[in-house]
Amino acid sequence: MKVLITGGAGFLGQRLARKLLERGELTGPDGRTSKIDELVLLDVVEGSDLGDARVTSIVGDIADRAVLESAIDTRTGAIFHLAAIVSGQAEADFDLGMRINLDASRTLLEVCRARGHRPRVVFTSSVAVYGGVLPDIVQDDTALNPQSSYGAEKAIAELLLCDYARRGFVALSVPLAESEVDGFANSIESHLSANS
Repeated sequence: MKVLITGGAGFLGQRLARKLLERGELTGPDGRTSKIDELVLLDVVEGSDLGDARVTSIVGDIADRAVLESAIDTRTGAIFHLAAIVSGQAEADFDLGMRINLDASRTLLEVCRARGHRPRVVFTSSVAVYGGVLPDIVQDDTALNPQSSYGAEKAIAELLLCDYARRGFVALSVPLAESEVDGFANSIESHLSANS
């Protein structure tokens, strides 16, 4: 199975890549466990190959459809969509935030739909989708109420991902909030096993 990590050169992308390489296999969209034979790290800078021949680095703009088409093919069974322009920068540069956090996310989903093979997509969201003061426990049905451009971009991308999954274009793995990101790479084994 081919696995793609967008934002693969970043801190979290590199940690996740190491964990996936250690694990060596994932449950694919068909529900069967498959060996990871290629791990693609897509980012605006080159990611480390981590000393593993299975790793390929693609340097490019994630909002460029041609770049995504070169990274996603019918062998791509899982996509970890980590690439983002974070909160402060998305607020300071509205166009950049919209292009990377929203337009690139939709383009990624469109490339998956065009390929027609329904890869599993794991998306990192953010607590910014809820805005303001959070309840002690954020439930699945906690209303989205973004109060920043970043929160709005992430909320829209979450809704798009859910709709693409509902329509059968991608297989959905639970969106991950920004607050979960630090522990994400360490807990990847249990998260993926739960989705097996």
